[in-house]
Amino acid sequence: MASVVSVNISEKKGVPKDSVEVGELIEDFGLKGDAHAKNWHKQISLLGQESIDRMTAGGATNLRPGIFAENITTEGVTLFELPIGTKFLMGECELEVTQIGKECHERCAIYYQTGDCVMPREGIFAKILKGGMVKKGDIITVLGA
Repeated sequence: MASVVSVNISEKKGVPKDSVEVGELIEDFGLKGDAHAKNWHKQISLLGQESIDRMTAGGATNLRPGIFAENITTEGVTLFELPIGTKFLMGECELEVTQIGKECHERCAIYYQTGDCVMPREGIFAKILKGGMVKKGDIITVLGA
């Protein structure tokens, strides 16, 4: 069963995010208080714990949820295999996948801290179709495109 491992936030872009108990996802905006929140196609970022675990298995150390600047760390779903347009439920919220991976124009603090950044390959971005609260342990249900 897919679920939320961690909700992560930062006030600055390009840095690891800190875990919070509960986050508020605002419709057509993103995670309240996060530097990336605005009305655009990358309102929220998600990365699977499985991706972080592969980095650890490859020798990276001190990895934790939020280290790759993802808003939501998940488990039990292969995020980067979800097609663009896929809708899913998470906590009280409904989201839609808008982008898989990203282009990094320069190496950020995350790269220098971890030696690599998995977000460009395995992270996804989504827009918030229905806002609400999200927290660790919330079930993720993929609805389809």
